[in-house]
Amino acid sequence: MNSVSLSYNEALAFLYPRTTTIKFGLDTTAALLRDLGDPHTLIPSIHIGGTNGKGSVAALVAEALGCAGWRVGLYTSPHLISFRERIRVDGVPISEAAVAMWTSRMAGRIQERGATFFEAATAMAFADFAARGAEIAVVEVGLGGRLDSTNIVSPLVSAVTKIAMDHMKYLGENLTDIAREKAGIAKPGIPFVIGERDPAVVEVLRSEARRLALEAASRSDVRVLPPDYQWTGPLGLRGLHQRRNAGVAHGILMALPERWRPSLEAIQQGFADARVPGRLDRQGKWLFDVAHNPDGMESLVAALRADPPPGPVHALVSILGDKEWPTMLVWLDSVVDRGFLTVAPSAAERGWDLGWLETWLARSDRPPAHAPWTLVPDFGTALREVQRGAETVLVTGSFHTVGDVMEELGLGE
Repeated sequence: MNSVSLSYNEALAFLYPRTTTIKFGLDTTAALLRDLGDPHTLIPSIHIGGTNGKGSVAALVAEALGCAGWRVGLYTSPHLISFRERIRVDGVPISEAAVAMWTSRMAGRIQERGATFFEAATAMAFADFAARGAEIAVVEVGLGGRLDSTNIVSPLVSAVTKIAMDHMKYLGENLTDIAREKAGIAKPGIPFVIGERDPAVVEVLRSEARRLALEAASRSDVRVLPPDYQWTGPLGLRGLHQRRNAGVAHGILMALPERWRPSLEAIQQGFADARVPGRLDRQGKWLFDVAHNPDGMESLVAALRADPPPGPVHALVSILGDKEWPTMLVWLDSVVDRGFLTVAPSAAERGWDLGWLETWLARSDRPPAHAPWTLVPDFGTALREVQRGAETVLVTGSFHTVGDVMEELGLGE
């Protein structure tokens, strides 16, 4: 197909409107990759899914592989500030010129097939990894697993970190249904590492992996990590939950074929060096965490209780409207001294209903508040107000919230 010539900003303007579409299935991603020479078949990969923790686990795995001497591609989502964050090789984001070039090359096929933002980004990631000489790719699932665009890969290892209630509109209304969708990344004969601790959910993941193997007349290689399995060595990521995430990352690395398996020394160095922006990320008086569902908020609250930041602690919170935000706010209320509810600009179209929020704040039957909460819809005003009298400003509720504040403060890359 004839390609067009787009600048970086024109490429983003072409791609971003496609974020409003969620489409499951691999056919369009396969077509885009076919036009690019099927780069995903040239690079061995590790595929990581789950509701929470998969981004941290992916970063830890990539860091350890890098310390072992491999040139590592890392594909994660969503980004905080720049699209370029999603696609990295040895920690270096994709260049603006490459984003423009790959989008230009794919533009005709994207339009022809009605490709989504994520389908195009996934194809771009593999093309960029191949072009920059990545020797192995660590790939984070976008949404679900079975029909996610990233499931185009035939990995060395696949893994599921943890299952929780999120994206129920697309994945199912209970943990069993959600687990089945996420288990869809299991491949016959390929190690499938399970980090989930709940025995009932583990059994769903295990059974689905076995069923997929039976359908392919192949063996199943399921590796369930013990519930108390966690990393006890030096770790660059803060929070008790990151010890478990690092344990899952270690389990993935140990499941790799011997050629790819890092030494203990490389794993120790990688885990100690690992940093993931927006995960209990302290920058001056600002503390950023992308907790965006009840399970993530529970982990954040546990971390703040175990290691309280300097107070008073003020929270700036914006949560997407389709999340279980009342539960999340009740959790958060117990560890902050004051809270401000606002609307992140980049998520204004998906933000919570302000009328509903006002009603909830005024209800006499809602759980008693430990901290005073104020609704400040204007983001700029809320950002100014939350800082007054605070020793720590916690920013949380979504990737959009954290990214918008980081960008406003000039704290991004």
